[in-house]
Amino acid sequence: MTMGNLPEVVSREEWLAARKELLEKEKELTRARTRVNADRRRLPMVRMDKPYTFEGPDGTVSLPDLFEGRPQLVMHHFMFAPDWDQGCPSCSSAADGIGRLRQLHVRNTTLVAVSRAPYEKIAAFRERMGWTFPWYSSYGSDFNYDFHATLDDRVAPVLLHFRTEAELAEVGTPWTGGPWTESMRGEELPGISAFLRVGDEVFHTYSTYGRGIEEFHNGYEYLDLTALGRQEEWEEPKGRATPLGLNVGGPAMRLPDEYDT
Repeated sequence: MTMGNLPEVVSREEWLAARKELLEKEKELTRARTRVNADRRRLPMVRMDKPYTFEGPDGTVSLPDLFEGRPQLVMHHFMFAPDWDQGCPSCSSAADGIGRLRQLHVRNTTLVAVSRAPYEKIAAFRERMGWTFPWYSSYGSDFNYDFHATLDDRVAPVLLHFRTEAELAEVGTPWTGGPWTESMRGEELPGISAFLRVGDEVFHTYSTYGRGIEEFHNGYEYLDLTALGRQEEWEEPKGRATPLGLNVGGPAMRLPDEYDT
């Protein structure tokens, strides 16, 4: 690994002074995050009236069944199209960081993944990766389209990162910088959604896409604490470490079991 432009070597006293200066910025970021989290909890919610069904290890289940008796549900929209032989490497990097779920469970929250691939493909890939989190198939339903994790204007109006086709015509899509086109039909997107169950009713409370889910990828929250960081091309200061190409969509990104380490 090539490393350059490394941090200055100073005394412990000088380091402490610099660390306290950074701490003030970190505290403001924490306060801003607390405010945003509160605003997120204040979002209105939408009643889920469509009777979606999913396939899992025990056969067909409903959206309320996914809660496993808890009031909250967090869902990874995992990119795995029906005609793919394996899941998306980027989504797999996030999934590889999902550990035991008991800390969520004791906080009244269930976590699942949902993909369009048939359940047989999902089950085989899950076993290959050694993952244990619940993972369901929405194959044959409108669920992915309604939640904009699969984009096809023939099935549901396009909403890419909360932008309509008209808005995309002005600002461009992340892939081409141009407008939405018919050739993009069937594009799969990663995302995370949250739901709340009140009695027999289910409500959609939140969804996020794009960089909104990056905290769940590649150990980023740990890497952001280090001197070399994520080792990606765009990071400052420049020239500190050779970019690894392991960013989402990067040339060196692999499925978790394809790395040498």
